[in-house]
Amino acid sequence: MKKTQVLITILLVVFSTINSQEKSNNLVTPPYLKQGDTVAIVAPAGILRGRKATVDKAKKLAESWGLKVVLGKNMFNQNNHFAGTDNERCQDFQDALDNPNIKAIWAARGGYGSVRILDKLDFNKFKKNPKWIIGYSDITAFHNHIHNLGVETIHGMMATSLEEKPEEIIETIASFKKALFGEDVKYVFADNELNRKNRLNISELKGQLIGGNLAILTSMLGSKSQLNTEGKILFIEEIGEYKYSIDRMLQSLKRAGYFRKVKAVIVGDMSLIKKNSTKWGSSIEQLILDVIPQDIPVVFDFPAGHEADNRALIFGRNVTLELDMENCLLDFSKN
Repeated sequence: MKKTQVLITILLVVFSTINSQEKSNNLVTPPYLKQGDTVAIVAPAGILRGRKATVDKAKKLAESWGLKVVLGKNMFNQNNHFAGTDNERCQDFQDALDNPNIKAIWAARGGYGSVRILDKLDFNKFKKNPKWIIGYSDITAFHNHIHNLGVETIHGMMATSLEEKPEEIIETIASFKKALFGEDVKYVFADNELNRKNRLNISELKGQLIGGNLAILTSMLGSKSQLNTEGKILFIEEIGEYKYSIDRMLQSLKRAGYFRKVKAVIVGDMSLIKKNSTKWGSSIEQLILDVIPQDIPVVFDFPAGHEADNRALIFGRNVTLELDMENCLLDFSKN
C-alpha cells in the first residue's frame, strides 16, 4: 500500500512538472490590437518632468493607427525620483490592468521604479483577460514578472523614444506597430565576426525568447520574478555601466544558473559604456564571451535596447534564430 502511495505521489509530481513546463513554453498571447481599441499610457517608474509634449506625441501616434488613448491620472506627478508616489504609480497601473476596455498598457518611460510597485499589484483580472504590457529598460521588471504569470509581453519603444530624430526611429516605430497589431515580425541583421555559432552548426535554433535589461534581470534574482532560462533564448542589453559592472552582473546570472541550460544569448545594444580609470583590457564582446560557457551560441549587434533603432521583441514567443556566413535572422512568425 505504501509503495502504491509513493508511486502515485511520484507520478503526480512528474505530471505537475510536465504541465508547468508546457505552460512555461506556451505562453498566452494577448489579443492583438485593432482599430478602435484603447491603449493606456502610464508612468510606472521615472519622473516625466517637462515631457508632456512627448507623451502627447505618443498619444497622437497611437491615434493615427486608429487607437484610442487614455493617460494615467497620476503620470505627471512628481515624487523626487519618481512619477508620483509608489501608491500613485501603482494605482494608474492597477486601473489599466483591471479595465476590460484597455487592451494594452504602454509605459511612457523607464528609468527606475517598476520593481517598487510589482508586489503591490493584483494580477488576478489580468490573468483572466491578458493585455499587452509594453516597454523596455526598467520595464524589464514587468516583462520578467508577467512571463512567470504565463503571458507574452512586448519589449519595445516607449513614449520617450519619440524624442529621437524621426529618421532614426522609422524601424523602431514600424516594428512596434507590427508586433502590436499581429503582423509577421522578423529581422535580418549583420553577422558579427565575434558571434559564437558552434552549437548551431550555422543553421537554426528554436526557443522561447526572454530577457531584457541586464541590471534589471540581475535585480530579479532570488525573487518570484526571476526567469527560468532552461531551453530558452536570452536577450540582454545595457546602458551607462562600467565594464566591470557588466561583468559582475553577468557573473551573478551565471552563478544563478542562467547560462547552464540556455539555448543561446542574443546581445543587443551595450550603450554609453563608462570609462574606468583602470582599463578592463578587453572589448565588451570578449567580456561577454568570457563569462558565457563556450558551448552556448552568442550573437551580437541585435538592434534593440537604448539606441534609437530599437526593434520590438515579443517576449515569451517561440522564435527561430538562423545564422549563415553573412547575416542573422530572428523570426517570430515561424512558430
